[in-house]
Amino acid sequence: MSPEILGLVSLGALFVGICVGFPISFTLMFLGVTFGYIGFGDTVFYLMVFQTFGVMREPLLAAVPLFLFMGFILEQAGLMDRLFTGFRMMLANVKGALYIAVLVTATLFAAATGIVGASVTILGVMAAPIMKKAGYDTRLSAGSIAAGGTLGMLIPPSIMLVVMGPVVGVPITELFAAAVIPGVVLATLYTIYAVTRSYLNPALGPALPIEERANSVGEIVKELLIGIVPLAVLIMSVLGSILAGLATPTDAAAMGALGAFVLSVAYRRLTWEGFKKAVFQTMIISSMILFLVATSNFYGAVFARLGSATMIAEALVALELAPLVLLIVVLALIFLLGWPLEWVPIVLVVLPILLPAVQSVGIDLVWFCTLVAVCLQTAWLSPPVALSAYYIKGVVPDWSLRDIYHGMMQFMVIQLIGLILLIIFPEIATWLPNLLFRS
Repeated sequence: MSPEILGLVSLGALFVGICVGFPISFTLMFLGVTFGYIGFGDTVFYLMVFQTFGVMREPLLAAVPLFLFMGFILEQAGLMDRLFTGFRMMLANVKGALYIAVLVTATLFAAATGIVGASVTILGVMAAPIMKKAGYDTRLSAGSIAAGGTLGMLIPPSIMLVVMGPVVGVPITELFAAAVIPGVVLATLYTIYAVTRSYLNPALGPALPIEERANSVGEIVKELLIGIVPLAVLIMSVLGSILAGLATPTDAAAMGALGAFVLSVAYRRLTWEGFKKAVFQTMIISSMILFLVATSNFYGAVFARLGSATMIAEALVALELAPLVLLIVVLALIFLLGWPLEWVPIVLVVLPILLPAVQSVGIDLVWFCTLVAVCLQTAWLSPPVALSAYYIKGVVPDWSLRDIYHGMMQFMVIQLIGLILLIIFPEIATWLPNLLFRS
């Protein structure tokens, strides 16, 4: 058996192992060692050490636990509640007000956490009871919560983009800049859709009853100043310092984590138990992600040394597809893989395999990475797997999965429209990084 075919066999074994339920990290490590030893002998052990130390020396990956800690501190301190309450009070007399409040809150919180599961869960706990009480449509409510929560995959400081940058060889600062406008465009499309349907059919999203509204303008202003402005300033400071080149992503993440802690203490919302939970959650998820990065880096090196990655890239190039057609084929494959798989194995294993073919036809990598992020975000809203549906079902058990799926499908269509716009108009992603870093 040729080394190239051996690598393909290992890739098939990897997907079988993942689908069966074996831990991804240990599967990657086992297959890398086994097929590497078969393919090129003892060298595989030196390669494993070299690749692992390479990951450990990567300073940008230190931003992962810092951004996670920032998000978990804000979650444990309940600051998302303040955001939602402020927007709900401000928009109470508008049809579809709660949809707007959910989506705006989700957009701001996505810029503070980058964690999809946490955002969807908190939005469900916080907004679903109020939406039910106000008589809002179950399907549209579930769809807005799911779609808003998935914005954390795209809007900086997306953990996925932090991991994707070193894998693809693109500066994280450029990926962050490229994701800002697409994230805002998608959030705007979601909001326009929900509000338009509420105005066409007020029964879907009526204005809030009098007893749910603020007693005075002063109360609204107070809630805005206390609940929204400080958190928005923190988020803008972190992202602004990165995009302006004043701080590296790791430095900005450290300042953001400190700012989130100070803000939580100032609001007197952070308990000792909440702090411990945030620390432990950060340790657990950071360890999982960084161990996955190390093992997938090793497996990818074995796969490349066997020559399988080059063979796949040459096979795709030999098809002589137009660059746009090749791009659509690659995105369709990533979208389909996003149903059964998390973003981590796709970004760390699949993306490096497809990357040479994408580079060979001259596709801008910043644009490509943004498309991949939007594509994976779409997969989170796509039945039959649609992980966001299970987060919502877990916190709102009286909503049927059928209604949740139906609501998510509506926003998945909007997501696909956004993806098509991004393919047709690459400037949506490339304009800001070109302005900030390439001019």
